[in-house]
Amino acid sequence: MDWHTLLTRERLGKPAPSSAELGRSPFHKDHDRIIFSGAFRRLGRKTQVHPVSSNDHIHTRLTHSLEVSCVGRSLAMRVGEMLRDELPDWCAPSDLGMVVQSACLAHDIGNPPFGHSGEDAIRHWFQQAAGRGWLDAMSDAERADFLNFEGNAQGFRVLTQLEYHQFDGGTRLTYATLGTYLKYPWTARHADAQGYKKHKFGCYQSELPLLEQIAAKLELPQLETQRWARHPLVYLMEAADDICYGLIDLEDGVEMELLDYTEVEALLLDLVGDDLPETYRQLGPRDSRRRKLAILRGKAIEHLTNAAASAFVEQQRDLLAGQLQGDLVEHMHGAAKRCVQSAKLLAREKIFHDKRKTLHEIGAYTTLEILLNAFCGAALEQHSGRALSFKHRRILDLLSYYAPEPGWPLYRSFMRVIDFIAGMTDSYATEMAREMTGRSNPG
Repeated sequence: MDWHTLLTRERLGKPAPSSAELGRSPFHKDHDRIIFSGAFRRLGRKTQVHPVSSNDHIHTRLTHSLEVSCVGRSLAMRVGEMLRDELPDWCAPSDLGMVVQSACLAHDIGNPPFGHSGEDAIRHWFQQAAGRGWLDAMSDAERADFLNFEGNAQGFRVLTQLEYHQFDGGTRLTYATLGTYLKYPWTARHADAQGYKKHKFGCYQSELPLLEQIAAKLELPQLETQRWARHPLVYLMEAADDICYGLIDLEDGVEMELLDYTEVEALLLDLVGDDLPETYRQLGPRDSRRRKLAILRGKAIEHLTNAAASAFVEQQRDLLAGQLQGDLVEHMHGAAKRCVQSAKLLAREKIFHDKRKTLHEIGAYTTLEILLNAFCGAALEQHSGRALSFKHRRILDLLSYYAPEPGWPLYRSFMRVIDFIAGMTDSYATEMAREMTGRSNPG
């Protein structure tokens, strides 16, 4: 791969290069289009790890995405400074930073309500639906999209199809930003075969022609049928995400009283060593642990960002060859690698099994089951050619412009249902499911 091609400013859906404005590059436009999209705004009411309403200080998908974008920008700008001689003449480190910042902003834009438990609930429902014969009218490849439902693939659909120019390029981002967003540039046929977590893939069959177009424009090496090498900048986006949710999960854990402040402090002190901010040294016994942790966390992120940038430059040859094994954290050195891995382990052991979180996840299954039964049931009846019942007509009315047309293939109809449900916030999904079951709002 070549940086001149990987950083093209051409846009999906536009044949000519996007013109720059005074103080606003094509990549700044990508950033702004994502920020102002409805899908991005709704992340403010979607679960990151803990239920949205449980504590005003914990992170939502929106605050998490904003923080990841800041780290991603800093990380890419440092890489840009280190690789300045190898980048196109027009590409400043700030351009590289903006590409990664934009991709980071969008990295969770396709996640359904209720976080990862929502993803699993949708997969579980479609596995049951397949057993009832509801997916029989689809091809194996089409069924796999639903059986392995993935927020990353849904996000690619949001960016390229659903927002702004519907089914005509979507947000019409630059190819460079879309390539950097594509964490898993392959379809569901490779979801269990790439050494990543189960179900991970980045493109539905419906968007495969767009993935092929993006891969061709960026000259991403094709590794197998419907599978391409990652854009090198994906690794920076992924590292920024790892750094943020590794450390922020711990900060939220302290806030929720699931972790003791001293164990989180010890983990961060192991990373920063004697490089403590002067403000931290001046803290007294009356200063809150929230303030202490915020100052220490800022210095920890600086250390991790430097380590990730160095790892990227060291591995540039394999990155450009599409041959790097594992993620960037695995190639970081010493205390930095140990900090991120220890943070993830601590979160798995002490945060992810919190009773409040567990009850929220169980509720997600119930809520999404009610919604999927209703909307997919109505779409299936319409597809069968039978006269729609009054109930199913009213259900399809709720879909508004998402409603499938009577003559559509079932795959297309179900995909529009998923567009509607995956775009919901936690509170909207919960309220709609409650009203569908005839229960009044307890508030």
